[in-house]
Amino acid sequence: MKLTGAEALLESLKKEGVQHIFGYPGGKVLPIYDALYKEKHLQHILTRHEQAAAHAADGYARVSGKVGVCLATSGPGATNLTTGIANAFMDSIPMVAITGQAATNQIGTDSFQEADVTGITQPITKHNYLLQSAKDLPRVIKESFHIARTGRPGPVVIDIPVDVQNGKVDFHYPSEVNLPGYKPTLEGQPRQIKAALKMIALAKKPLIYAGGGIIAAAAAPELLEFTEKCNIPVTMTMMALGAIPATHRLSLNMLGMHGSAYANYAVQECDLLIAVGARFDDRVTGHLPTFAPKAKHIHIDIDPAEIGKNVRIDIPIVGDARSVLRDLISQATIEPGKHESWLAQITEWKNKYPFAYKNDSKLRPQYVIEMIDELTNGEAIICTEVGQHQMWSAQFYKFKKPRLWVSSGGLGTMGFGFPASIGVQIASPKSTVFNIAGDGSIQMNIQELITAVNHRLPIKIAILNNSYLGMVRQWQELLFDRRYASTDLHNNPDFVKIADAYGAVGMRIVDKAQVKAALQEALAIKDRPVVMDFRVEEEENVFPFVPPGQALNQMLID
Repeated sequence: MKLTGAEALLESLKKEGVQHIFGYPGGKVLPIYDALYKEKHLQHILTRHEQAAAHAADGYARVSGKVGVCLATSGPGATNLTTGIANAFMDSIPMVAITGQAATNQIGTDSFQEADVTGITQPITKHNYLLQSAKDLPRVIKESFHIARTGRPGPVVIDIPVDVQNGKVDFHYPSEVNLPGYKPTLEGQPRQIKAALKMIALAKKPLIYAGGGIIAAAAAPELLEFTEKCNIPVTMTMMALGAIPATHRLSLNMLGMHGSAYANYAVQECDLLIAVGARFDDRVTGHLPTFAPKAKHIHIDIDPAEIGKNVRIDIPIVGDARSVLRDLISQATIEPGKHESWLAQITEWKNKYPFAYKNDSKLRPQYVIEMIDELTNGEAIICTEVGQHQMWSAQFYKFKKPRLWVSSGGLGTMGFGFPASIGVQIASPKSTVFNIAGDGSIQMNIQELITAVNHRLPIKIAILNNSYLGMVRQWQELLFDRRYASTDLHNNPDFVKIADAYGAVGMRIVDKAQVKAALQEALAIKDRPVVMDFRVEEEENVFPFVPPGQALNQMLID
């Protein structure tokens, strides 16, 4: 059938199973929006900023496991997407970002709202396209979704000039993808797997270091089976929270700069570190030369570029985490009860150094998160911004399963959590969704309240309001002799009034005794977002804390 490029785009998206698009219109995407006006099977979610559209698509992808889709016009619309694209790239999230562009005969002339989108996004995408003809649209969409979701997932940008959107095409959607230069390795090399099993059998103090690749590969069941079969404890990166239940006997929770003391001690004392879907980033390793100094290293990852990038690896295994773990499970022969002395040492550390805070009459942020965990039974989807509240959420919310944790890891993007929670609630409408925020970060994309109100999304926004840019202030306190340069936010707006102005529900909680009732009231509201302004202790700090340049076992515990 004969379609315009814009119509072919929408038909192609439907062929890929897309149901929701997050976007913001503009001059160079008007043909697409005109086609959307007549479209009955694709829902467009109008955000109030293009960055929020990208974050919403990101959150949608993290919870659903599908490819998130966002849409923006040329020039400033496209450049506003770039922070969200970079965020998805750093965290390996499957996304397709569609941008408008000046007409093909105007590209390179500095025409109105023209920007070199493919050049700008090349370092922050898995791949990108600048289309020259409407006939290429079906093939490019097919390729883009394949690239975004396979191998190590990531964002793909499709830049579509306005004349290509208006061009005509005989629409035929391809059934296959032919990309000779793109063939991710899924199966682990059998000899490497056997070598790994031999090393695991000889280890006396093994430790599994699980990263976000476990979530991306849907390998959490295999990880749990492997760790239980081999009786090996597991520590997780922030991106892997929920890969095994936080309360599991073999869980050491998060490691790294603000990870558990017992996980960090275990890393420094283990004789074998088995990294699965992790990339040895600096927030995990601390001072790199002193990281896991007694350990041999097995590294399982689908991206060969990550293996050996930061840490010397003894046994590299390139492959999909789920596939490799299944092979390890089927061949592992670890006798029951092995590693008991190692686990006893870890239990001793757990008992001595739990995540803790001063539990007194003051309203402390950790208590708020503990109450959220208690009232939701650890089954809510928790989205966060970036800062102290993010770390407290990672420490004190006991995630029971994967895809309940949505947070910006690699890029550390303030303003991510709230628009991401919109994508999350759209993807999972029956779930209880919390956005745990700081009073600084919530203001980065607070305009999205109207998006949540218009779509009647019952997101619970818990602002841990300490009147500071909390994490930066903490570093200024501990490392810069309390010189609080530009981190004082005591002139914050009234968040309750802002909520009311947007048509949301606003609450202010100033006393510890009010917390449970306020959360219960918020959980009962099902037709609009709720903004809870928790006035918490102003100079509360996140511990443990590994100062920059220090080894993991040199952390400040309190």
